[in-house]
Parts: sequence; structure tokens; C-alpha cells
Amino acid sequence: MLIWVVSWLVAGLLVAVAIVVLALMVATWRIAAKAERLVPACGKFVEIDGNRIHYVEEGDGRPIVFVHGLGAQLHHFRHTLFGRFGAGYRLIALDRPGSGYSVRASGATGRLPEQADIVRRFIEELRLERPLVVGHSLGGAIALALATGHPTAISGIALLSPLTHLEATGRQGFDLLYVPSRLLRRALAHTVAIPVSLRYAQPTLRFIFAPQAVPADYMIGGGGWLGLRPSHYFATSTDVVAVERDLDQIEKRYRDIAIPAGILFGTGDRVIAEAVHGEPMLDKIGGLDFERVEGLGHMPQFADPERVVGFIQRIAERAFAKVD
Repeated sequence: MLIWVVSWLVAGLLVAVAIVVLALMVATWRIAAKAERLVPACGKFVEIDGNRIHYVEEGDGRPIVFVHGLGAQLHHFRHTLFGRFGAGYRLIALDRPGSGYSVRASGATGRLPEQADIVRRFIEELRLERPLVVGHSLGGAIALALATGHPTAISGIALLSPLTHLEATGRQGFDLLYVPSRLLRRALAHTVAIPVSLRYAQPTLRFIFAPQAVPADYMIGGGGWLGLRPSHYFATSTDVVAVERDLDQIEKRYRDIAIPAGILFGTGDRVIAEAVHGEPMLDKIGGLDFERVEGLGHMPQFADPERVVGFIQRIAERAFAKVD
């Protein structure tokens, strides 16, 4: 009798768990479908070593390639900076593999040198002549990996609030994204991660944009909805794991950078501290153009796009002059 009761309890528990998992999967599918309906693909696609890269471009002239940060996508530049440069520039923003509408190749690791190499191959595929590379946040780390690993492919780097150093507490605030197991990462992506992300989206965005306010049109114009999809969560978690594996090795080569480089950093950044990731770079990259902005947070392209455009154009002038 006892065995029969226990068996029914276990069966009931399993059914309850299955129902919860199924409900989470359905909720995830609905949220992702809504995200893709609200923010559809808007650019072109190119195949790079099995990676299907989504990108947008505007203008003619000297090429500038934009690389976005953790959990972001190309709208962080298209929505904020495109249309502000004037004539003489060809602006290209891409979704990094797995982010936005770009699809990461089967078997790809997402490691930072791998991502830098994909950007290099993207530059080759589009036949861009030594572009300036703009990197924001984690995109800054990838731009640095490109500058140290493939310096002849680019003319210079302009970094916005870049991630430059591995910190012992660097994962703080992103613990839920640090999932070393690919299998567990995949399971979370299709069940609990997206509904939980939606539930805490506003507090998360307030933290990222602070001390500035979250733009009212961020979720659609800034592409924020695209982060609420399983593929995007998986890529973002993969990026967090890659940082801990690779960034310390990239750091060791900063003094080798000889191309024009600039960093714009806000003192109000609560995501990546300027004192840790900004100012120390003055001693590591010769001739670094360093612009510190009082009170500016982690998202300068949204908070002060005109300043950011001026900064990029200043670095571009040095970089392209050296190419000529």
C-alpha cells in the first residue's frame, strides 16, 4: 500500500514538473514570436565560415564597422548613430554571431578570438579597406582582440565604455548568465530564462542605462525585444563564459597595439567601472586618445550620440590618415 501511494506521488510530481516545463516553453515561444514581430530583420545576410551574419549599412566612403556589446544587437548603433555622420563614411553595423538575427555556426565556441576572427573575415567578405572598428562594452574587448590578433586588417579602434580587464568580481550582476554547460544553457534558454528576463527587464535596463533614463523607444527602436529569444540568451551566456576564458590573454598584448586607438568612458558607468577598464589603458596603448565624460553611464550612444559621433570621427581622422 505504501509503495503504491509513493508511486502515485512521484508520478504526480513528474506530471506537475512536465506541465510547468511545457508552460515555460510555450511562454518562451510566444515571447520570442512577439519579439520577432516587433523588431524584424532589417538588413542583409552574409555567410562567414558557417556563421550567417546579419548587418546593415549606410553611406559611401571610408568604412566604419560597429561591434555591439553583451546581450545587444546592431540597433544599438543603427538607431542612435546612423544618419548623424554626414557624407564620406560607409557605416556598417553587424549582429555578432548568435545575437540579433545572426546565426552562430554549428560547433562554434563563441570564444573572443574566434569572434574577432569572424569580424576579420566579415571585413574581407565585404571587401572593406582597413575599416575603423567601433566597439561598445564587450564589443570593445572583441575590437581589442582584433587589434592585437589582426592589426593589418583594420586602421584603428574607437571604443565606447569597453570591457578591457578581467576582474575577480567581473561576473557580479551577471551570475545567471554564467552557465558553462552548453546543455544546461540550451535548456534554460528554452524554458525559464526568457520569461524571467521579461519579468526583470525594466530593473535590468535601469541598471544598464543608469544614471541616465532608459529611452522610451528602446525596446523597439533600440532593438531591446530581440534579447528576449532563446538563441539570444544562449549567445549572451556563451559570451559571459568566453570573457572569463579569454580576456586575460588579450590583456597581455595591449602594449603591442600600434594603430590609432581611442576610448570614450563615462564616470557614471555602473556596469563597467571607468577606473578599472578605462584609465589604466593610458599606460598600455601608446598615443591613446582618452575621453572621460563626467556623469555619463554605460550607454553613451543613446545618452549623447553627438558626442559619440564627434569622438568616432576624431579617431577616424587619425586612423584613415595613417592608411593614406
